[in-house]
Amino acid sequence: MRRGGSQAYRLDAYEYQVEQTPSREFVAVEGGRLDAKARMGVRPLFAKLVMSAVLVGVLSFGLGGLAVFLTSGTVSLLQQNNALSSQIKDERALNGEMRIERSLLTRSERITQIATQNLGMVYANTADRLDLN
Repeated sequence: MRRGGSQAYRLDAYEYQVEQTPSREFVAVEGGRLDAKARMGVRPLFAKLVMSAVLVGVLSFGLGGLAVFLTSGTVSLLQQNNALSSQIKDERALNGEMRIERSLLTRSERITQIATQNLGMVYANTADRLDLN
């Protein structure tokens, strides 16, 4: 059985003949191939679009933050307003109760009863007059 390509050959046994071909001049031609486009970098239009998108994102994030800030401020003010309204309602109810209490305590019959029974006071029978002339 024979194996192809498994034999070793002496390379110095053969003489190589090198053909002399006329050398051609290497000329670099700029073109629009893929390699030239890759070296070119990012197009200015694409850079402007990316910057515009970033700017729109930052502005929308800022406006969203401003909206959240204003909303939270409004909610806190409304809560304070609600607390003050509740406090005013309670104070008005207390004011009504205090007026009723004052009217009960300043009745002339009550004052007369306390003066006569508790303090032993009596009505004056005569009126004294002073003449300052």
